[in-house]
Amino acid sequence: MSPEKWYHMHRPRFAWREPRNLEMDMEMIEAEKGSSSDQDNVVQDLLTLGRQLINQGKPSQALKAVLVAMKTKGGDEAVFQSLHRARERYRSRLQENAAVDQLASLFAECAIAEALPETTTNNIVGSSITPRTHETCILAESGRMQLVLDAVSDGSSFVCLKCGGLVSNHRKEEHYAYWCC
Repeated sequence: MSPEKWYHMHRPRFAWREPRNLEMDMEMIEAEKGSSSDQDNVVQDLLTLGRQLINQGKPSQALKAVLVAMKTKGGDEAVFQSLHRARERYRSRLQENAAVDQLASLFAECAIAEALPETTTNNIVGSSITPRTHETCILAESGRMQLVLDAVSDGSSFVCLKCGGLVSNHRKEEHYAYWCC
């Protein structure tokens, strides 16, 4: 048997189809639902199609193929439960990440406070961050406090008291002349 003939006999079922035919493929697969072994083959084909679509950089179409496979195997309820579980996991990860970022910012703030001598923190005019100044910083408001603390702690930047921006010390004059009027 030639390699070409073997390939055509054993290639994945949907490898040659265009994405625009994906919906038609899925409709055909749903129409093929029958016995349990046929259903398992259909699900396997859909999952294979999903993997191929992921490898082709088409995640939305891959998700659609996986959802049809889930619907084929477990019905609408299985799809709903899986999507609900995915949403809950996503939300919990977002909350965990926010808590970790906040804790890291607090540790960095403590480290900076201990590293700066008391006289330096009382006499800072614009070369570093003053107590409570970081709360009005634009980056801190958008959840990037660690970036502010890192930039200020290494002395390369300062938080502008007028606009709340994080500014490089090298651009201090330009910032005050052209940005903060």
